[in-house]
Order: sequence, then structure tokens, then C-alpha cells
Amino acid sequence: MKLRYTILYVDDVQASLAFYTAAFGLEVGFLHESKDYGELVTGETKLAFSSRALMESLGKKPALPQSDAPVFEIAFETDNVTAGFERAVNAGGKVVQPVEEMPWGQTTSYISDPDGYLVEICSPVNNT
Repeated sequence: MKLRYTILYVDDVQASLAFYTAAFGLEVGFLHESKDYGELVTGETKLAFSSRALMESLGKKPALPQSDAPVFEIAFETDNVTAGFERAVNAGGKVVQPVEEMPWGQTTSYISDPDGYLVEICSPVNNT
């Protein structure tokens, strides 16, 4: 088995795709004609979005995310955390944690996306 995609439940799929393309330079790989489902190109595993309305029509009741009480996070790795963090904030991300050096040799920062999902922008872990 392999992890194929992670789906975030959002109110407006197109707006979420627009934020992630502006904030992280990702490309839209697919948007269903209904605009209720879309995917970003992120390598072998896709980051996808489904509208809450679609999920509710399928009998699901997706909860709203809370960046101050997250149950998971999305992490994007980059060699320039400061530039990535600034780009994400300029695209509409809300600051959760500014850029910090961690004792385990990694630089991290956190934003909340417009839907409230927690997103980490980090460097590779320095294992030396």
C-alpha cells in the first residue's frame, strides 16, 4: 500500500486551491467540474480538497479545524523557511509561530490556512 492523498474538508475548494498555489507555489492537478473536489500536485501523494457540502451530501459531518487545537498538521519542507513563511503569510496565512530554530537542528514556522488548518513550513532536519 501507499499513501495516495490527504483530503481537507473546506467550504470553497477553488479558494483553497488558490491559497495553496499562491502560498506554496503548488500547481492544481485536478478540479472536478462541480468545483466540490480538487487536487494539488505535491509529488506521489496528493493534497486534495473536498467541499463540506459534498461530504454532508454523502452522510458525513466534517468538523471545523482549529489551528490552536489541531489534530494534525501539513508540513512543507524548504531550504528557505523565512522566505516560505513570508510568502504564505502574504498569501493570506495567519501567523501561528514565527520562524524559530529548534534544538534538534531544524528551522520551523507555522501558519493557519484560511480554513483553519495548521501548516508547518520547515527546513530539513540537520542530522549532523
